[in-house]
Amino acid sequence: MRMLTDKLQFPEGPVVAPDGSVLAVEVRGGTLARISLDGDVTRVANCGGGPNGAAIGPDGHVYVCNNGGFQWSENGGLVFPGEQPEGYTGGSIQRVDLTAGEVTTLYTHCGDIQLRGPNDIVFDTSGGFYFTDLGKSRPRELDKGAVYYATTDGSTIREVAFPMDHPNGVGLSPDGRTLYVAESTTARVWAWDIAGEGGLANKRLVVSLSGVQYLDSLAIEAGGNVCLATLLTGAITVVSPEGEIVEVVNVPEPDPMVTNICFGGPDLTTAYITSSGRGRLYETTWARPGLKLNY
Repeated sequence: MRMLTDKLQFPEGPVVAPDGSVLAVEVRGGTLARISLDGDVTRVANCGGGPNGAAIGPDGHVYVCNNGGFQWSENGGLVFPGEQPEGYTGGSIQRVDLTAGEVTTLYTHCGDIQLRGPNDIVFDTSGGFYFTDLGKSRPRELDKGAVYYATTDGSTIREVAFPMDHPNGVGLSPDGRTLYVAESTTARVWAWDIAGEGGLANKRLVVSLSGVQYLDSLAIEAGGNVCLATLLTGAITVVSPEGEIVEVVNVPEPDPMVTNICFGGPDLTTAYITSSGRGRLYETTWARPGLKLNY
């Protein structure tokens, strides 16, 4: 496993760009960054707040889940996100024009419901997208989370799953017929059948990890396995669609904040992993090819 850079401010939402570079949001820095395969870091847009997840849409723009920001702490050289910060005004879905660096806010609400902490995002073949809203925590309160479906023109958004406990990673099966969502605090992965555009049916439990560990974002392999960024243990846990653990891949230097994974390279067997507590992006050869995303 090769470290591309350790100069990022709590990286998340990695996605491989058409030129082979890696785009990643910096949750603490409020930016969208581009990391070359030589490890050079360029900030391409200032999103503000707390950009948390990203995906390339059908128009080539990057769509960002912005959680509105966190309080931050540091311990032993590691950075940790915390509760809702002072000055928090809510979360949003943003669109970033990579050429101009312009950021447009598409959604801050679903009807009367304020977006609290949008987290992760995946596009379907029709060009719409599912995203999770993890919510926010305060000293004596926790928001209930939800899953939403929206369109890229800013005209349509609807809640498709509620309530959930800190929904985080989200992904679609290779055939596009199943939606997976990871809940952070329960360490559970749920699946639904896709029922029409943006519709969900037949909710079922895929896996519930044992011990003291949480789940963050996820990615899907071409063969259907679900790759789960696993907090506290600081690893990527690979789970089959039937809920069996296939393997666990740790980063070289322990970090409880391993938050995401994406795939690239000509055959999609190169994985990029965010070790967020240490501000790092790793590159490694993966045992199986990742799933090619819709855009």
